[in-house]
Amino acid sequence: MLIPCFACEARFTPDEYFAACHDYHRGRDLVAWTCPRCGNRDELRVLPGELGFGYPSRGGYMVEDRFRVPGLRRRRAELRLDISLDKRVWRVPSRTAQPAHSVRHAPTAPGRPVSTDRQVLTGTAATRAGR
Repeated sequence: MLIPCFACEARFTPDEYFAACHDYHRGRDLVAWTCPRCGNRDELRVLPGELGFGYPSRGGYMVEDRFRVPGLRRRRAELRLDISLDKRVWRVPSRTAQPAHSVRHAPTAPGRPVSTDRQVLTGTAATRAGR
């Protein structure tokens, strides 16, 4: 059985395909996958016996296309998703969530700490914020 990349139409063995899964978002129950050939990044839902492809919709995920993979099983662990087919098991680690209130900063010089407890506004951003 060969599983396709819907972007470049390359086909992969289950071992190649599931080895390219790299992040499991437990809250949304989605697995991130990057095509080894074209580099396209996709999110999919691993379901018993099939893979579900779709798009985010109303705070959830709408599965639009399904690709049957007979014998495919899944088991959610606290920090990963275990995908199994026949006797093979692929462990997809959970992505580390960033708190919604965190502030992203530009990189600083090596060895200098970056403060994430408050955002410093300068220039136009400070003017818009009334500072």
